[in-house]
Amino acid sequence: MAMHWARVIEMLYAAEWMLELSQDPEITDTNIRGKLDTPGEGVGILEAPRGTLTHHYKADDNGITTFVNLVVGTTNNNAPINLDVKKSASALIKNWQVSNGLLNMVEMAYRAYDPCNSCATHTLPGQMPMRAIIRRSDGSVYKVLSNF
Repeated sequence: MAMHWARVIEMLYAAEWMLELSQDPEITDTNIRGKLDTPGEGVGILEAPRGTLTHHYKADDNGITTFVNLVVGTTNNNAPINLDVKKSASALIKNWQVSNGLLNMVEMAYRAYDPCNSCATHTLPGQMPMRAIIRRSDGSVYKVLSNF
């Protein structure tokens, strides 16, 4: 859950920086468009609340995009997301009694890494379609919970 506090600190810093940048005469100058080079290929990497975003584009001679490859934070965070989802689900299941809040707690663990998923999947807050499959130690299915 420390990710939430880190996001608050980053948002506060971003707001302070935006104020500073909005008063910078070079940024507010009317001559802001640079000369465009010949279209080709470009890669951009930036840090965002979801994690590192990698954008890779190719364009034809007319500047029309012909190839796009995006590697988003969810991809980069896949391993820790899976570990925390497992950890939260394991903590809620005691003596094979499944808590009614299991899916909400699992969703909380997921959202600590990827708060944008509800927009990306077009779901409303608290209504992320999720299915939890609870397995016995031999791998057989004990119970399936679903909120959709």
